[in-house]
Amino acid sequence: MARRKKYPKLPNGYGSIKRLSGKNRTNPFGVYPPVKEFDENGKPVQQKAICYVDDWYKGFTVLTWYKNGEYYEGREKELSSDSEELKKQIIGILSKYNQSQREVADQKTFSDIYQEYYLWKFQKPYNHKEKKSAMEQGMRAAYKNCKSLHNESFHSLTTNDLQEVIDNCPLKHASLELIITLYHQMYAYAGANNLVDKDYSKFVKINQEDDDEHGIPFTDSDLQTLWKNQENDTVAMILIMCYSGFRISAYLDIKTNLKDNFFQGGVKTAAGKDRIVPIHSAILHLVERCLNTHGRYLPEGVKKFRESMYETLDLLGIEKHTPHDCRHTFSMLCDKYGVNENDKKTMLGHAFQDVTNKVYRHRDLEELRKQIEKIEVCH
Repeated sequence: MARRKKYPKLPNGYGSIKRLSGKNRTNPFGVYPPVKEFDENGKPVQQKAICYVDDWYKGFTVLTWYKNGEYYEGREKELSSDSEELKKQIIGILSKYNQSQREVADQKTFSDIYQEYYLWKFQKPYNHKEKKSAMEQGMRAAYKNCKSLHNESFHSLTTNDLQEVIDNCPLKHASLELIITLYHQMYAYAGANNLVDKDYSKFVKINQEDDDEHGIPFTDSDLQTLWKNQENDTVAMILIMCYSGFRISAYLDIKTNLKDNFFQGGVKTAAGKDRIVPIHSAILHLVERCLNTHGRYLPEGVKKFRESMYETLDLLGIEKHTPHDCRHTFSMLCDKYGVNENDKKTMLGHAFQDVTNKVYRHRDLEELRKQIEKIEVCH
């Protein structure tokens, strides 16, 4: 198989040129404007292509026109096949530019990148005095817990450097989760701006068991009350958590597959990373309603949801429960309705103690679905 030709790196904020799949395309290169929008996980939102061309170097010319305000629809058709000499000139220009850009990137510290990320993410400088959102507070706290990295060159950091912060942090599991979330978002920002070559945050994990595995499940009577009030958005989210078992922080960026009806997510532990949990048929309509209405599970963040949850439970006459109690409710329901113990551990992301059970993790989705559907709903 012939290797695909490599092209020079484009300057920061220049846009992108992507080779599209398929062998018989007349114009296999999509030319895209600079990224201006990112999702809540820091991933670039793909914009509509400016145009499609048959040659990468034509794409570069289009982006240059676009950057200078000189492009108009169809102008790419004016371009003839670029000469080898022109290609050499473009490669030389980009090579010098990228070398200069790399030197700038090497000088940026973890703190420099954080402050740039913060301004992009929250549209406010790090030292602003306005009221801060729950996400801002979480990311600021996580940044402070990375003090040993503050003056290090961001570009030179490795997985070991990032992991050492996690391993040496004496704080609770929830604080470690926030640090990893910050890593992911900072690397997403840096990658989108060509400031790093690789996302080392993908390999960082929490090597300790969750230190918050205590709690009180909802009673059958509580669940009956919740189901009777499922039209309330806060109640709907409580029920989603009670019948899926993830920690509340996981719902900030959990993936939902509504074609095959499963969740995929979990904090970055060896046992819980990106685990799959089938969506119980009883909550499927609540999941669809939540995503159709808000586009996410916790639109106002964890702190606001906690406040709303406590207020709602009080109005319903239910004893105070924390969001983590929903996870314990799921565990209780699994035990009550005879869900296989190993399947229960798999869906909760609990660690297995032996090699056999570690292999057992690779369970078929439908086998897990049979187990979770054993759980009956307390109407």
